[in-house]
Amino acid sequence: MLFTSGTTGKPKGVITTHFNLQAQITSLIETWGWTASDRILHVLPLHHIHGIVNVLSCALWAGAECHMLSKFNAEIVWDRIAQGDLALFMAVPTIYAKLIAAWETAPAERQKQLSAGCANMRLMVSGSAALPVEVLEKWQRISGHFLLERYGMTEIGMALSNPLRGQRRAGCVGQPLPGVEVRLVNEVGAVVAPGTAGEIQVKGPGVFLEYWQNPEATAKAFRDGWFCTGDSAVLEDNYYRILGRMSVDIIKTGGYKLSALEIEEVLRSHPEIQDCAVVGIEDVEWGEKVAAALVLQPGSQLSASALRRWAKERLAFYKLPTQILCVEDLPRNALGKVTKPAVVKLFQSPSLEVSAESIRSVSS
Repeated sequence: MLFTSGTTGKPKGVITTHFNLQAQITSLIETWGWTASDRILHVLPLHHIHGIVNVLSCALWAGAECHMLSKFNAEIVWDRIAQGDLALFMAVPTIYAKLIAAWETAPAERQKQLSAGCANMRLMVSGSAALPVEVLEKWQRISGHFLLERYGMTEIGMALSNPLRGQRRAGCVGQPLPGVEVRLVNEVGAVVAPGTAGEIQVKGPGVFLEYWQNPEATAKAFRDGWFCTGDSAVLEDNYYRILGRMSVDIIKTGGYKLSALEIEEVLRSHPEIQDCAVVGIEDVEWGEKVAAALVLQPGSQLSASALRRWAKERLAFYKLPTQILCVEDLPRNALGKVTKPAVVKLFQSPSLEVSAESIRSVSS
């Protein structure tokens, strides 16, 4: 039994059977080409499906070697990669960002050694959170690897994956894994056409049995045998693109439905923005207003008015953030995922005033 990450509510115990685990593991063994000769470095928590199933269980099933660290440390991970004997590496976007930062501060000769270690691997995977395109592109320049993105949940294991061989698309999570059925539906449960956003629903042998001691939540999670993920996506050219959690990443403003992840991706491309989180703030007139919490680059003096001028050239007017805060760091849970409800609370101070000339700073 694993517990959900609790980014949008109280964590729930997910009861997964041996049959479910076998289906999840064998699907990944086939899709990602695991063999007994593989060697992987494990840097992820064991209380999360990414670490316990995708890495450890797959390695054990395949008869591969799993080298484990007690905790993540960028320099130690780079030292291990530089030895050049690893075949796979799997991590979350935050880890890749920290590895990039460590690589960028290393001497040129050291950078060559680290990049050479990456070149010896056959596969690098990113998951558990949306991978910023900027991180993907920087990592590709450093390592030579176009990170494989996939989509899964504690309740279902992995459902979608970019191909091991073949075209991988930035911002997309690929296609259904072997034995997994996926569909997108609208608010009334009707399947939507390609190019139209809908909730991801999943069916297959990897789907969990029930929530521990919570029959009401279990019943609510299923519709006609399909597990309702609560995530929104769109199918484009046969590749799924995640739009975010329907409860926190889909912002309804003035009749429009916006993807917070799409707006975040654009904001992260600004040279003075290190990271960001976009949320919807309740508003009587608009339903919700778009709000952005920013982590700026050290020494940045970016103003709200300058940011809005820049953003107007890249976003539709109704996607522009109307409230902006600067924070030292974004609130995250133990898995490194941004907790959007905590971000919303940052904007709920009764004294909140956003100047047209400055971005208000608050303590995170």
